Amino acid sequence: MVDNNFENFVKIASELVWSDVFIYLCLLTGLYFSVRTGFLQLTYIKDMLRLLFQKKQSDEGISSFQAFALAISGRVGTGNIIGVATAIYMGGPGAIFWMWAIAFLGAASAFVESTLAQVFKQQVGDEFKGGPAYYIEKCLGVKWYAVLFALITIASTGFLLPGVQSNAIASSMHNAFEIPVAYTGIGVVVLLAVIIFGGVQRIGRVAELVVPFMAGAYILMALVIIALNYTQILDVFGLIFSSAFSLNATFGGVVGMAIAWGVKRGIYSNEAGQGTAPHAAAAADVSHPAQQGLVQAFSVYVDTIFVCTATGLMILFTNQYNVGQFDGAGQLVGFISEHIPGVNYTAFTQAAVSHHFPLIGNGFVAIALFFFAFTTVMAYYYYAETNLSYIFSNKVSPAVTWILRIVFLAAVYYGSVKTAEIAWAIGDIGVGLMAYVNLIAILLMSKTALKVWQDYKVKRKRGDMNPTFSAKELGIKNAEFWDKEK
Repeated sequence: MVDNNFENFVKIASELVWSDVFIYLCLLTGLYFSVRTGFLQLTYIKDMLRLLFQKKQSDEGISSFQAFALAISGRVGTGNIIGVATAIYMGGPGAIFWMWAIAFLGAASAFVESTLAQVFKQQVGDEFKGGPAYYIEKCLGVKWYAVLFALITIASTGFLLPGVQSNAIASSMHNAFEIPVAYTGIGVVVLLAVIIFGGVQRIGRVAELVVPFMAGAYILMALVIIALNYTQILDVFGLIFSSAFSLNATFGGVVGMAIAWGVKRGIYSNEAGQGTAPHAAAAADVSHPAQQGLVQAFSVYVDTIFVCTATGLMILFTNQYNVGQFDGAGQLVGFISEHIPGVNYTAFTQAAVSHHFPLIGNGFVAIALFFFAFTTVMAYYYYAETNLSYIFSNKVSPAVTWILRIVFLAAVYYGSVKTAEIAWAIGDIGVGLMAYVNLIAILLMSKTALKVWQDYKVKRKRGDMNPTFSAKELGIKNAEFWDKEK
């Protein structure tokens, strides 16, 4: 009875957090910043690509590409495989369109939050710390609101979400290779321990090496499957667009669900506006805050436009899916091959790859999921540690850090060996609450962010490829790092 009551409470809380109000807040915030910045996600793509590989300004912090890779490691996770399948199951093929929409608009929100993180970052030793808690306190001057975000983030990324990712790793490895989940859990914990005890620079180096490999291999597989089904390209894109706007008779009844689940799983996957990526953005060593803002805007594209689209197209091309909505005859809408017994939406991607490559499909997706989820857990730890550092005013005792690490690793192992349904629901609550707090904050700080953007635009139009930044010249207070640098 207690378990049932708890599950009902979690379900109700999740529905309250992910209400229509929240979905429209995400869409309208992205639209607002897109308009105010002149749709930088289109007009400054060349700068995004150029800045990706810009060298560090000093031996401190991490490079732009390492910060990009660290943010991508947090963005690209189970949401790109299981999350996309869930969106299709709950909202039909049209959910893919709404994932694109929130990614396009969310890129502007990602720019703003990451730029603010750079403006108000702090230097601690040879590392830079920053994120929503820092810029909420320094720019808005509302300490309790900043502490609220930090506590929600520590709870979400330090305790609730890691188990979801490790469970996906353990389950997929067991399904593909029959490896006991306990063994996988121990292996993941050991690998994580080696990395997280090395600090942010080691985390950045690992992300820099792993992220291009994992994303590239996955997208390559998707391109192969697309090439094998090239005659269906127009039909599949027509299906996505028609079902997104209720123009398709088969999926017309799920347009509301398409919007809701496309936005929900889009945000869960690309994290635009959620407040996680600014932690990675703040760690970068750049000459102007807007530079890392542009890099992080591009990371949203990589996550959703590239990786999520790759998953969605593989599923739709091969018809290895169904939709959890019923027609008038009480039948599930969509398709699922009869020769894959008992498959559910969490296995749509494995079924899609196996459709063309029966011998390697399950294993390939399991390995891809391992890299996606592992790097996400790695980023989660960094986010949790950064907010712990904020709570303790950047003077965290070694004992407290050790406690975080031990509890974090315990949560990873526990998630590996247990079911994760409630963890997913609780994780959704954590993600939603983080986004609520952060979106309201960046809207209130939009004047400051847009001032920084205007400064960058003016200097770039003068021909300065690597502009410098002065907070004092723009009248921005409490940006101690940039004042010191100037």
